[in-house]
Amino acid sequence: MWKRVRAVAVGALLVVGLAACGGEGASGGGGAGTGASAEDLLVGVAMPTQTSERWIADGNSVRDQLSEAGYQVDLQFANDDIPTQSQQIDQMITRGADLLVVAAIDGTALSGQLQAAADAGIPVISYDRLIRDTENVDFYVTFDNFQVGVAQANALLTGLGLQNEDGTPGPETGPFVVELFAGSLDDNNAFFFYDGAMSVLQPLIDDGTLVVRSGQTTIEQIATLRWAQETAQRRMEDLLTSAYSDGTPVAGVLSPYDGISRGIITALQNAGYGGPDRPLPVVTGQDAEIASVNLISRGVQNSTIFKDTRELAAQAVVAAQAFLEGGVPEANDTTTYDNGVKVVPSYLLPVQTVYQENIQQVLVDSGYYTAEDVERGQQG
Repeated sequence: MWKRVRAVAVGALLVVGLAACGGEGASGGGGAGTGASAEDLLVGVAMPTQTSERWIADGNSVRDQLSEAGYQVDLQFANDDIPTQSQQIDQMITRGADLLVVAAIDGTALSGQLQAAADAGIPVISYDRLIRDTENVDFYVTFDNFQVGVAQANALLTGLGLQNEDGTPGPETGPFVVELFAGSLDDNNAFFFYDGAMSVLQPLIDDGTLVVRSGQTTIEQIATLRWAQETAQRRMEDLLTSAYSDGTPVAGVLSPYDGISRGIITALQNAGYGGPDRPLPVVTGQDAEIASVNLISRGVQNSTIFKDTRELAAQAVVAAQAFLEGGVPEANDTTTYDNGVKVVPSYLLPVQTVYQENIQQVLVDSGYYTAEDVERGQQG
């Protein structure tokens, strides 16, 4: 066994990766284990979009940390277009990539590319979004996505006053009228977020503490294609028209992502929420996007889930180095992530809930944002 301890420049994060030496990755190892130096090895990094600041940060972090380790990097963003991402990965393979790090737009749409990678002996690391329905994925780095959903649901309950931040019963008893939103059905993570949230919320829906006035509670009913802000805004507008035309106020909205949250909030504000007579509902979120952190600081959005992309990028680099040096990355979960063909060995990272009162501690003191970023609602 060997242990690699790598200090991450951003935020002074420390990531420890273990790899078993002497073997190849499940795809055969590509250039790994050949004795090639880092500067002779090429890593292809495929990210889904540049329309979300989260994915820009992920792509840049992975590229920068791989470059710091000496590797050549080909970073591509596909702008949420599946054929574009497929073509980009094809080109990475043609260029002679020794390893691929892929955050898929559609986790089921890359089987041809991954078969080509396997045929060429190129290991594939699935990044945050699980690649499904193929044996040709070697490792998965992500956050504990079920716990993300649990944390979002608990943040909703905390905002409503049904519980305190430590999980103890809060001063309120309900009932509260709420609506639910989920992510995109082509993203495997959306199901984990939903399942985690509903493990907390369903018992309260069943006993009447929470009332979903629209009646829409299944993931198919509440999904948001491509996590699009505009799609979420339209659905919230439709819900207000169809289920709340009698003036009943919405008390809370479960939102799985900050872009969706901002769409929901815009619809609510356009409908007259946000004034003294009709306060905005409790709205959750995810990814700690700076625009939403600014809203949280101003009491507009209630919360978000912070997933430190620096740590995820660092773990992807640890896994990449293990493969490229002829080993196998250490997994801390070998049971949860079944992609329909195999259980993919995974490394899961923890998450944090951000409220107005801990923005400084969680996001500013850690160096993720500056106080000026938060005040402006944008970085730089």
